[in-house]
Amino acid sequence: MTEFDGMLQHMLRRAFLSKARFGLGGLALSTLLCNESLASEQSVTHSISAWTGVIKQLHFPQRVKRVIHLSMAGGASHLETFDYKPKLRELDGQPMPKSYTEGQQIAQLQGQRDNLKCLGPQHEFAPRGQSGTMVSSILPHIGTIVDDICVIKSMHTEQINHDPAHTLMNTGSGVPGRPSMGAWLQYGLGSEADDLPGYVVMTSVGGGQSQPIASRQWHSGFLPSRFQGVEFRSKGDPVLYVSNPRGVNQQRQRDVIDAVQALNQIGNETFEDPEMLTRIAQYELAFKMQMSVPGLMDISDEPQHVLDAYGTQGADGSFAANCLLARRLAERGVRFIQLYHRGWDHHGGIKSGSATTAKLVDQGTAALIKDLKQRGMLDDTLVIWGGEFGRTPMAQGSGRDHHIKGFSTWLAGGGIRPGTTYGNTDDLGYQAVENPVHVNDLHATLLYLFGIDHQRLTYRFQGRDFRLTDVGGHVLKSILA
Repeated sequence: MTEFDGMLQHMLRRAFLSKARFGLGGLALSTLLCNESLASEQSVTHSISAWTGVIKQLHFPQRVKRVIHLSMAGGASHLETFDYKPKLRELDGQPMPKSYTEGQQIAQLQGQRDNLKCLGPQHEFAPRGQSGTMVSSILPHIGTIVDDICVIKSMHTEQINHDPAHTLMNTGSGVPGRPSMGAWLQYGLGSEADDLPGYVVMTSVGGGQSQPIASRQWHSGFLPSRFQGVEFRSKGDPVLYVSNPRGVNQQRQRDVIDAVQALNQIGNETFEDPEMLTRIAQYELAFKMQMSVPGLMDISDEPQHVLDAYGTQGADGSFAANCLLARRLAERGVRFIQLYHRGWDHHGGIKSGSATTAKLVDQGTAALIKDLKQRGMLDDTLVIWGGEFGRTPMAQGSGRDHHIKGFSTWLAGGGIRPGTTYGNTDDLGYQAVENPVHVNDLHATLLYLFGIDHQRLTYRFQGRDFRLTDVGGHVLKSILA
């Protein structure tokens, strides 16, 4: 038998099983053979119409419509940003008390356990705003918006290396292959954008060691691939081949798309493969993006004072430019927007390195919050700022190592109580001791703000009902307005 004959036999067998479901005994056959996802009540509907989500009636009142996640990739030091520790400054250069580190997981400092030294905060802190929130001097612009944010000082995680820590922060589990939080939201609620992806990712770099970010961090995992994030480039065409080649006009492109879609539809009717439907939907979206993306990137309609506020003229690959694009994406109905800044990994030279990295993200971050607020969009937008973990109170030469026991994140926007802090670490910033917040708790709260019970947004895969919060998660009611 030739390889082609084998493929043909396999295709005919699939077609037979597909059609047999509609014959005598079809009900029994479908019970035995259908895909697990089709057996669940949240299964993907075989339709090429716009995806509107599996949740038809929200579980709670909805407070937000979109998320902008500002990911400080590399692990921003809480001790140089939002977690002021005068006791650590007093002990600068002295041995780290063993009562803190005995039996604890330490990353690259593991071999230096008997010679760990305290490293005091490398920058001055001061109370900012009417709330008096303590903020580092390297974040003067964010200091002007502290009355609009809630700083969580008691975050903790389980993964001590960058990639698995990002995986946990994005998917709720350190195990690769799970859907990202943006994919879960797309699956649950659909998108409000007709001509743009519902989940967009952008990256920038600078200020420190630039750890790579794998594209699987915004993948759909075992959910259909139509829910994965789409990466936009920060310079040039944000999406490759978004422009038609020379000699191809819009009508000719439409003709090609229609022909391809007709072939895909025939394939779907024959094999009933959910990925065929994804292909159909994404070809149509790609065609629409050829019209919408150029308008998105054309910032000539932005007043000069807005550009000055962000500190960019746009499309220069900077974090500030990406913040401006994030606001424009939010205006156009994109559900989940994720901005990575790869520059917070400071194993050495943390004093100058943290100041340099902070300068690259500080102004754009504050401008985004103020811009959303001025446009009335902050009320229904959730902004999240933070890294995958924090940094050690112990010195790693002139820097700090990875740290999972306690770090800082802040939230702003709809449903969040502004001008507040929540939780705390111990006197040396080592461990979350007051109101500890796990990554799963953050995800549970995010879904709650969208009106979703995190325990009820599930997808059946390999005999188990999976969810974003894995087997944990508690809504942080105390930080909600």
